[in-house]
Amino acid sequence: MAEEEKPETGFVKEIRKQSQDFPGWYNDVVRKAQLADNSPVAGTMIIRPYGYALWENIRDPLDGLIKETGHENWYFPALIPLSFLQKEKDHVAGFEPEFQLVTKGGGKDLEEPLVLRPTSETMIATVLRDYIQSYRDLPVLTNQWNNIFRWELRTRFFLRTREFLWQEGHTFHETAAEAEEEVAKMLDCYRRIAEEWCAIPVLTGRKSETEKFAGAQYSTAIEGMMMDGKALQMGTSHYFGENFTRAYDLTYTGRTNERQYPHSTSWGMSTRMVGAVVMAHGDDSGLQLPPRIAPVQVVIIPIFRGDAERSQIETALQQVRADLEDIRVKVDWRDERPGFKFNEWELKGVPLRIEIGPRDLAKGEATVVRRLNRAKQTIPLGELGVAIPALLEEVQGALFRRAREFREGHTVRVDSLDALVRFFETSIGFAVTAWCGREDDERTVKKRTTATTRVILSSRRPEQPCAVCGRPATVEVAWGIAY
Repeated sequence: MAEEEKPETGFVKEIRKQSQDFPGWYNDVVRKAQLADNSPVAGTMIIRPYGYALWENIRDPLDGLIKETGHENWYFPALIPLSFLQKEKDHVAGFEPEFQLVTKGGGKDLEEPLVLRPTSETMIATVLRDYIQSYRDLPVLTNQWNNIFRWELRTRFFLRTREFLWQEGHTFHETAAEAEEEVAKMLDCYRRIAEEWCAIPVLTGRKSETEKFAGAQYSTAIEGMMMDGKALQMGTSHYFGENFTRAYDLTYTGRTNERQYPHSTSWGMSTRMVGAVVMAHGDDSGLQLPPRIAPVQVVIIPIFRGDAERSQIETALQQVRADLEDIRVKVDWRDERPGFKFNEWELKGVPLRIEIGPRDLAKGEATVVRRLNRAKQTIPLGELGVAIPALLEEVQGALFRRAREFREGHTVRVDSLDALVRFFETSIGFAVTAWCGREDDERTVKKRTTATTRVILSSRRPEQPCAVCGRPATVEVAWGIAY
């Protein structure tokens, strides 16, 4: 590490600067804000209580949306016979490098190796043969919350680890139209979680043939832009058609009394969303958490000397806590300097801080500080019950608008390969072009810029030719350098 890049000593000063070392800044924030830490098992992480609470506050509203759309939660085994995956060649070709195998059990070699679940399509398609017999049994709308194992070579907290948490939905339908409607519906659920809860604006659309999920007929995704201009795929929804049901001989008796294959879908969102929140909103002082998902929405810092002043503040806070009963509030009574507490809760991204001391009590007010911009205002104690919820919603909206403005300010339209190359050599963000859809173009752009297609923005045929090769364009696509 170069001398100028070394973190300063001290509390929050030990976080590296975003502008100098974004990956280092990210690791510092995740660890010092106590979201996660390294595990004794290489490539895996320990999610600490604060990080897990953040995940729960993303997970729970998503679970609500999933249930509202008619899905039921199941649980399927984490150990999958290797033969299950080998039946679907595209699927096994896509995942084989990431397999983690169990070859021994009870001290003996297993007759057949078991794969630690990289995803559950093969298990579910096999199991549901017993449950789907007739068109009357359709649709089957499953979801499960589980852990996933993939042998990632380059790991990073929340973004890529060899074990992570997610939900994966798998549904089976009588017609292609129903299945494709499901794909779009669930992608919109992910968009809502990203934008309405995590305050991250996203691009939505289909992935290219090169970027689609192994075994899918087509894939769709939401893509967010992080503060370093890189793209992060934050949720995916796939249409499989009959690919998996044919491979696993999952059939049903149709309305004409003939055996048919259901059309299936799959969709998922993972703990990667926690990393997205860090990278989309954080600054050199640490996290900035959207209020709707913040584990602590308001921290109260009492400022006092001696037991008498503490007692006065405790009495006043009883009514304040009652007025804020629907808000996630923490009162920090620790024996630390106020400045230390301010820095620590800023590091942890708490949206609002309330400072209250004897002088404030004498005036019947408190000082409220926004993490967003450190703006301070005094609010009468009796008005906090109304003012604080309004401020939290204001901060939620401001974070989304700021992230959207950042994305818009770092998105350009270009009309040639040379312009595309120049953009990624000199700038950060997304480049939008007309495109003919050829994989050769993707290889060319990736070789020259490392950028890939992120999502197809429109299936409307552009008037301009393909920016990469000059052939007639069929779609508009966003290019970006991705995590």
